[in-house]
Amino acid sequence: MHSHHARHFQSGFIDLLKIIAAQLIVLHHLAFYGPMSDYVRPFAPMFIGWLDTYARIAVQVFLVTSGFLAAKSLSPHGLPGVVNPLGTVWRRYIRLVPPFMVATGLAVGASLWAGSWMTHFSISAVPTLPQLAAHALLLHTVLDYESVSAGAWYVAIDFQLYALLTLLLWLTGKWVSGHAFRWLVPVIIIGCVCLSLLYFNRDTRWDAWAVYFFGSYGLGVIAWWASDPKRPRSMVTLLMAAMLVPVCGALLLDFRSRIAVALIIACALVWVSRSGSRRSGWASRDKGWSRFHGLGNISYGIFLVHFPVCLMVNAVFMRFVAPQPLLQAFGMILAWMTSIAAGALFYRWVQLPLSSFTTWATRRPFGDVRTPQFKHPSRFSTLK
Repeated sequence: MHSHHARHFQSGFIDLLKIIAAQLIVLHHLAFYGPMSDYVRPFAPMFIGWLDTYARIAVQVFLVTSGFLAAKSLSPHGLPGVVNPLGTVWRRYIRLVPPFMVATGLAVGASLWAGSWMTHFSISAVPTLPQLAAHALLLHTVLDYESVSAGAWYVAIDFQLYALLTLLLWLTGKWVSGHAFRWLVPVIIIGCVCLSLLYFNRDTRWDAWAVYFFGSYGLGVIAWWASDPKRPRSMVTLLMAAMLVPVCGALLLDFRSRIAVALIIACALVWVSRSGSRRSGWASRDKGWSRFHGLGNISYGIFLVHFPVCLMVNAVFMRFVAPQPLLQAFGMILAWMTSIAAGALFYRWVQLPLSSFTTWATRRPFGDVRTPQFKHPSRFSTLK
């Protein structure tokens, strides 16, 4: 097991990554959707252009860290262990969907209100009942319904990726018994990463499906297995090679900056996790990294509610503020800060109360969903 300090070091670093990524996503949507950014762009073309084009790559942080944390929960030692895939997937679904649907309702209301004050492509039409049902089932991207809110696609993809990993681990457990073929799970995950990077991720026709994103997500899974400071260095070297070789090959074949960023994040997670227990000073102390914990907690809330907040601020500034670059730039900053505040309120008044509901709803509706603990893990010390 990781030491106490190492766990806080790792958790704090993940919180920091999520904080940065959430802010970049907010700024990207502010730059991409406008209309405030349309007036600011001539004043700061390079900055707005960078946010518009490149800040969205921050979503790779969420993909990699989600894979990292999913592996921690479902397969901490790289062994098959999901005994009830339906229960496991249901637990994930019921944790994602209630706050997501509340945010979707806020986005619908914001679009209706903003539409009375301005005309802009960022304002969604009034959703139909089938469209809302598709959102509730996280099938809106698959069924080709327009997303009610920016970022809604990611919630669906995150659920698909978790379900796919669960299915792979469950099927592997059905194929093997006990600890036989202890490398089967890592080999299958590495194979899926290669398939995603070399084929699916190069074809945008697959971008509504988990296979398009599994390259980044799988790097996070492998990074968890390589992150244990007690794992033998030789095994870590093999796992790192399993990340580096496929990614480098995929980038030589078809360079994608998003995949390069995913690799950097995965490697950083391994380095931070393995070195955390050996570090001294403020970085290894609980109070050092715990400073990021609060903002890390509200990052998902910021991600969910920033679009309706930004939409309303845009509408106010279009109606009441002169179309001058400096004034509109102030509007963008105000929308950014308001999104953070709204994320904190959403976490306090929506996510936390709903957590009681999700705890009740996941109380063994499909039986035991726990991953079994093997009695003789010492037989697999090479995987620890």
